[in-house]
Amino acid sequence: MPFTETGIPDLLVYEPRVFADNRGYFFESYNAGTFEQEGLRFPFVQDNQARSVYGVLRGLHFQQEPYAQTKLVRALEGRIMDVAVDMRKGSPTYGKVFTIELSAENKLQLLVPKGFAHGYAVLSETAEVMYKCDNFYHKASEGGIIYNDPALNIDWGIDLKDAVVSDKDQVLPVLADCTHNFVYNS
Repeated sequence: MPFTETGIPDLLVYEPRVFADNRGYFFESYNAGTFEQEGLRFPFVQDNQARSVYGVLRGLHFQQEPYAQTKLVRALEGRIMDVAVDMRKGSPTYGKVFTIELSAENKLQLLVPKGFAHGYAVLSETAEVMYKCDNFYHKASEGGIIYNDPALNIDWGIDLKDAVVSDKDQVLPVLADCTHNFVYNS
């Protein structure tokens, strides 16, 4: 099975099957049929790609319902520490943080469902990240959590004094003060 549970409901790691030989490798980075066999149906409508240098920290971001997004995140080049925070009210893992290193080498992907804040930090000299979204970007619905929320105590894999963080991301609230409309549906 290409999906591994993370200990947080609905948050999954996807490991595609890689075919490698002396010419290189081939793999299906996404196949709707593979996801549907596991009951995962997402009408991905937008792909986003970003290139960043070491220490860039993006996040933690989300979009409010009805514009919330499920994301399938992977590193095309380099290494990142990918982070997801469960924000679904009523979830048994509300406020729980999950981190995973995604890299061009390990080819792992993180399926981040609606109701989670998401971000990443670049661990390598450069990294190129791509993620599929099942809803379009909607500026008026965006929100976030401050990356250094002491209650979350996230290990971003870099020294935070070296972090390169956008002005917008530096003024986000802590989770306890964050306004959102996510509810857990078991």
